[in-house]
Amino acid sequence: MNKEIATERLVLRPWQESDAESLYKYAQDPAIGPIAGWPPHTSVEDSLNIIRTVFAAPETYAVVLKETGEPVGSIGIMLGDGLHSAEMRANEAEIGYWIGKPYWGQGLIPEAVRCLLKRCFEDLGMTAVWCGYYDGNTKSRRVMEKCGFRFHHTEEGNTSPLGDVRTEHFMWMTKEEWLKISKEENLCK
Repeated sequence: MNKEIATERLVLRPWQESDAESLYKYAQDPAIGPIAGWPPHTSVEDSLNIIRTVFAAPETYAVVLKETGEPVGSIGIMLGDGLHSAEMRANEAEIGYWIGKPYWGQGLIPEAVRCLLKRCFEDLGMTAVWCGYYDGNTKSRRVMEKCGFRFHHTEEGNTSPLGDVRTEHFMWMTKEEWLKISKEENLCK
């Protein structure tokens, strides 16, 4: 069971069926899903189905604004035995995320990513964490850079969940690198 994680401005918590309207509000935007490889949500029922299936996975969290209590994005840790895009070894994970367009550029996702890095390395015993982004998704790449990930490799000819062929870039961070960074910042409560 996912635990609830608090940051300065956010609560990361399991998705609830009652979040379907908020999820649809942000996930229907064509600027959000396609660049990350998934189709925009088409209805509140579509979003509810995603909550019941995709977002029911372990370590998948609603990104909730403390100020309003509204979920405005999603973040999750994918382990080697689940759905992920990086070629991972045992004790490695991948973090994926998105946030609604009105909240772009506010540093909310880097805040959430830093907390999940802490969860990966301290609670889950991971030795490295991956992040991937499709060519052109500069906002996602910027989040990774802000959080201390470094470029690992590029794969061309990957088929996205939308069925098109894309170039995907992978970044990663080892536990040793995270320990150096985490001494300077501790955003999780």
